Amino acid sequence: MSAGSDRGQFITLEGGEGAGKSTQALLLKSWLAAYGLDVVLTREPGGSPNAECLRGMLLGGLIAPFGADAEALVFAVARADHVRETIRPALSAGKWVICDRFIDSTRAYQGGAGVSSKRLAELETIAIGKTRPDLTLILDLPAKEGLVRAGARNPALDRFEADALAVHEARRAAFLKIAKAEPDRCAVINAQADEQSVFDRISTCVSDRLGAALPDNGR
Repeated sequence: MSAGSDRGQFITLEGGEGAGKSTQALLLKSWLAAYGLDVVLTREPGGSPNAECLRGMLLGGLIAPFGADAEALVFAVARADHVRETIRPALSAGKWVICDRFIDSTRAYQGGAGVSSKRLAELETIAIGKTRPDLTLILDLPAKEGLVRAGARNPALDRFEADALAVHEARRAAFLKIAKAEPDRCAVINAQADEQSVFDRISTCVSDRLGAALPDNGR
């Protein structure tokens, strides 16, 4: 960990459907663990017992009839519990946390569905406070390709995977816009290559951005 700090590092993986976030998160956990780090792998929606209950409701489409604002609110409730029960304690204990989706997914998905940036910012502040990612890896690939991958993985599409291609394309654009607006936190990773090539880009990025916090400075 970085000199003078006992806090762990917080890495989030973001991107559209089928971008390979879950697979890359597992690879990243193993890679960091090889340095002797204690790594917590978590996800959103979910990541704590109460938030996992809300995950089923969100991905099952039970909240969708109430509108995008309601979905954003339920995501914030789940996120607040996740941060309080899982993420913040792990970071305070010096563990590294890898999260499959976090605040940027809400910005891209619910923001793209019409929830105002002001409302999203307010919910974000309530849900996470100062617990923000040290590095966000945005896995990027064309929306159509991502949907093909997602369908091959599981033909039963969830509430968000089932949206129209144009909606997915807009989400991709939103993620790229976030990355451009926050370059110190975000890094865009081309996710079109094979699994190992994508991970090589990720590990290089983590070494470049957070190497000083790795044991022996990432060597």
